[in-house]
Amino acid sequence: MKDPRMLTRRATLALTFAAAVAGTLAAASAFAGTAHEAYTPAAFQQAQHAGKPILVEIHASWCPVCAAQAPILGELLGTPKFKDMVVFRVDFDSQKDAVKRFGARSQSTLIVYKGMTEEGRSVGDTSKASIEALLAKAI
Repeated sequence: MKDPRMLTRRATLALTFAAAVAGTLAAASAFAGTAHEAYTPAAFQQAQHAGKPILVEIHASWCPVCAAQAPILGELLGTPKFKDMVVFRVDFDSQKDAVKRFGARSQSTLIVYKGMTEEGRSVGDTSKASIEALLAKAI
């Protein structure tokens, strides 16, 4: 007979998945508390003309890479270093004109601007170090 204190493989996987989801949701809620602005061409241009550091996140709700980026962005954008960054989330599925305007070919694209100048972009990156380096180009 099995020891009832031993977790089955299925139970272990379920607990691991639940912990990962909880962590992602916590980070996503932290990310939601950052200076998100609704993307419009006018709001974007206003931030550019003000010389602000800008992150444009081309995002899709169904994208696993976007989900992996969320806690990283939440953590980084919650630090004093990036407190002034303006974040525009562009929905890959419903904002096709904006996706095209930014020249994004896929979701999980991150683009940073320092005022009027694009300073860098990445696609599909889930490395905290390289995302932090990307964001730093805008400040």
